[in-house]
Amino acid sequence: MIVELGHFALILAFAVAIVQTVIPLVGAQKGWDGWMAVAEPAATAQFLLVASSFGALTYAFVTSDFSLQLVVQNSHTLKPMLYKVSGVWGNHEGSMLLWVLILTLFGGMAAWFGGNLPPRLRARVLAVQASIGVAFYAFVLFTSNPFTRLATPPFNGQDLNPLLQDPGLAFHPPFLYLGYVGLSICFSFAVAALIEGRVDAAWARWVRPWTLLSWLFLTIGIALGSWWAYYELGWGGFWFWDPVENASFMPWLIGAALLHSAIVVEKREALKAWTILLAIMAFGFSLIGTFIVRSGVITSVHAFANDPERGVFILLILAIFMGGALTLFAARAGAMQAKGVFGVVSRETALVTNNILLAVSALVVFTGTIWPLVAEMAFDRKLSVGAPFFNMAFTPFMIVLALILPVGAMLPWKRARLGRVMKQLRPALGLAVALGALVWAMNTGRSALGPIGVALGVWLIAGTATDLVGRAGRGDLAQRLRRIVRLPRADWGKSVAHAGLGITFIGIAGMLAWNVEDIRVAQVGEQFEVAEFGIRLDKVEQVQGPNYSSTMGWVSVWKGERKLYTLHPEKRVYPVAAMPTTEAGIHSGFLRDIYVVIGDRQDGGGWAVRSYVKPLANWIWAGAIIMALGGLLSLSDRRYRVAAGAGKARGSSAGAVPAE
Repeated sequence: MIVELGHFALILAFAVAIVQTVIPLVGAQKGWDGWMAVAEPAATAQFLLVASSFGALTYAFVTSDFSLQLVVQNSHTLKPMLYKVSGVWGNHEGSMLLWVLILTLFGGMAAWFGGNLPPRLRARVLAVQASIGVAFYAFVLFTSNPFTRLATPPFNGQDLNPLLQDPGLAFHPPFLYLGYVGLSICFSFAVAALIEGRVDAAWARWVRPWTLLSWLFLTIGIALGSWWAYYELGWGGFWFWDPVENASFMPWLIGAALLHSAIVVEKREALKAWTILLAIMAFGFSLIGTFIVRSGVITSVHAFANDPERGVFILLILAIFMGGALTLFAARAGAMQAKGVFGVVSRETALVTNNILLAVSALVVFTGTIWPLVAEMAFDRKLSVGAPFFNMAFTPFMIVLALILPVGAMLPWKRARLGRVMKQLRPALGLAVALGALVWAMNTGRSALGPIGVALGVWLIAGTATDLVGRAGRGDLAQRLRRIVRLPRADWGKSVAHAGLGITFIGIAGMLAWNVEDIRVAQVGEQFEVAEFGIRLDKVEQVQGPNYSSTMGWVSVWKGERKLYTLHPEKRVYPVAAMPTTEAGIHSGFLRDIYVVIGDRQDGGGWAVRSYVKPLANWIWAGAIIMALGGLLSLSDRRYRVAAGAGKARGSSAGAVPAE
């Protein structure tokens, strides 16, 4: 009965979304307050109905209701409770219901916290958001219904994909979807602004918190996925340029560009058309990612393998919303005239350069991801675009971006003198070059990636610190510290996020440049050397888990005559899914990780063992966490909360572009 109620609630939410799409749009066009007012309660009703539907599906998984086809295919009675719950979104149908839930959550938040938005704009934003919902309700109900019953329920289920039975993957999809789907509200603001013919500083102030929130969640989601790939897949890497990894990375790049572009609109009334276009494309890349994951056109450990018909439906959604938005953009482009003028050397120019680099980087990733599909369809050739292409084509743009970030952050608006800023940054530049040279001296004869990456990371961190110190002005130390502490949270957030990027740069450089790898067949009791460490396989035993059996190794790590610690790498087999997984034994340290993987028993009694020493590995995810904290700090600034300062703009068209 609960499952049927969940299904009915989803159908009812579909009907409410149709009403919310049509009536507020008509009301906004005609100026009918009552019709516009429908949008807010409808958005709340949508969220409550979809939340009830999602709750019903979760209840079915938790209680192992095997009369539901989705539960049979993705659960099992022996599965731990965490993975019963995560099994709700560990499949195509359930994850699409999560997608719709988050879509309605952002629509509801726009209704709840958008009270100071102009009524017409608010009605149009909520109507556009509901129209996206209509498309995805149709997709879920007609092609991917999670509430399909079985006539004859089995006694037990087929279990969840073992690769997904991991804490990292339990939380990775919700955070990623909060970022993916969160960009839909930026799209809705952009389309509503185009319909209204108004793009001004107030609009940029309203859209920035939504962009920041989505970017923050995407950062956390991508970091969780990278961390999971590092410790779960057993190959020791953190990024493989897999098409599904790229699908989340492209919206992150465009979202970062949108965030910086909106600053220029807010401060200088410039880059209006470009900012609107970025808001459209950010959500467009999210839809492209959805197509890549769910169409079955690629093979990936991250993908939901589904029939191409569903992919065609998603392509149709992409064509309708992107085509409609871009057509509207073309019609309104002439009205979005920039008002602010600025010199060649200015913060505006630095932000434009930042935008170009991020957008071109996203285009490079998109080209490398989609080209094998194009080559196969157009030329009947099977091609593989891997890490070498992405590293060569993508890395230069990131290097240039890292070089200009500290400089751009310190340039004044409108006009600036580059020499004055560079004079302030000399200590930061000197520190970066000195540390890079030191690393080069320690690394002579090997790749230059390490010293360059460390130098760029130090340049970002030291440049950020220089910017903060420069804002303190003059006076004694106590006065300067007080001024720094009292800086707006948005300024602190920017500095923390840029420093986090620098830390991630250092981590990536260290892990790629100085990684040490050893692959061998090891006998029990045998000790071998990996870098400065001794690795010894002490014993191997069979261990029984709650729903798997494990071959677990006891591997001790030595330095000289001193034993440091014991690692427990595993190779698990899940009998229901008949699928093995690798659980690496990792000792995480501040400067390096010791990473050991055990494989199959070999002829002669030995075991396949892979051992790695990975310098600065944790700096990658620490930097991502710090970037997310920077976003959270900025979001907590009262000036950038939803509708902050909008009361002044309500009823005023200062800086607005009238509709033509």
